[in-house]
Amino acid sequence: MLDIRRLHMLKTVAARGSIAAAAQSLSLSAGAVSQQLSALRHDVGVDLLRPDGRTVALTEAGHVLLEHADRVLAAVEEAECAIAAVKGTVGATATLAALPSTVARIVAPALTALDSRHPQLTVTCLVTDQAQLRELTLGTVDVVLGQRYHHLTDATPRGIEVSPLLDDPLLVVTAADQADGRPVTLRELATHHLAVPPPTTDCGQAILQACHQAGFTPTPRYVTADIAAQLTLARAGLATALVPRTAIDPTTPGIRTAPIEDHPILRLLFAATRRTGTANPTTTAVIAALRTAARQGTTYVPPA
Repeated sequence: MLDIRRLHMLKTVAARGSIAAAAQSLSLSAGAVSQQLSALRHDVGVDLLRPDGRTVALTEAGHVLLEHADRVLAAVEEAECAIAAVKGTVGATATLAALPSTVARIVAPALTALDSRHPQLTVTCLVTDQAQLRELTLGTVDVVLGQRYHHLTDATPRGIEVSPLLDDPLLVVTAADQADGRPVTLRELATHHLAVPPPTTDCGQAILQACHQAGFTPTPRYVTADIAAQLTLARAGLATALVPRTAIDPTTPGIRTAPIEDHPILRLLFAATRRTGTANPTTTAVIAALRTAARQGTTYVPPA
């Protein structure tokens, strides 16, 4: 009988591209992963991986086995969810991956509420912009607080259940003494010194595509994914920033925000889980807390 853990290792190596990268994500040594994959190769009697430059790739047999492994691992998770539903109680642990721009207005209030309502639940939160949905498919995280820009192609992997939370527009941010807060057209920003994220990020690509739709190519003066840095540059009068509304504390002094009226840049914030036939009480509780926090939209203020 095939070992489920070895199947999961094969899936992880295929996704990460190397045994070393897979071992790091699994908190194992590369030798341990190699040993288990060698045992899996012995079980099936055929090579599953082949060298591919500095990485490894699946052989034809590896692809076939991975297709079955996905179904096996999904069935195991389905069974775990069914048992959890019968028990009807929220579990002890969950892992949440969230965007940095959602921490103050959604994540922190949601985790505070979860701690009060389910004190037995410990939520580990990974704050990152990188490949969140891939981590979800690999089982590294249980819930993702992610984003999708409405004017960009939806790249949600199959097997992922998405629960919309909030439509979140990007606002134009300037120094308080340089604007009156009236709505602006995106084309007006063609002559501004812009502070924007790199085009390799979702937000940077969304801004670039929206500007193209408005008839110009932006020439950023400052390129950074750090929203705090963008706001600092705007406050100093050095740049105009385009920042998601939920990432801006409305009490921040020295800045003024304005909506974009002609080519709004709108992102959907969502909570995502692996799709199962039976809802898991733990992930359901996490998503409910995120939805409530998104609806309320208040900034977390730490106690004095």
